[in-house]
Amino acid sequence: MTRYTVTWQREAEGELVELWIAAADRDAIAAAVQAVDLALSSDAELKGDAVAEGLRSVNAPPLRVLFVARQADRVAEIVMVRRV
Repeated sequence: MTRYTVTWQREAEGELVELWIAAADRDAIAAAVQAVDLALSSDAELKGDAVAEGLRSVNAPPLRVLFVARQADRVAEIVMVRRV
């Protein structure tokens, strides 16, 4: 098992804030973020589905995130978040 540090690009954080503010189900949003962080904290390069070279997606309803897993740095960087 390879441990990863999960980071969020500033734009993705902004998208998450907007989703959370507009949400009637803020607890579900918070739980989804925790689930994503936990899932990507180990073996991130194997998680989710390939979207494009180097870009993967993972669903944690009600969210879908796109991320890049940088194995050399052991960093999973979330680059986009959307509501599904």
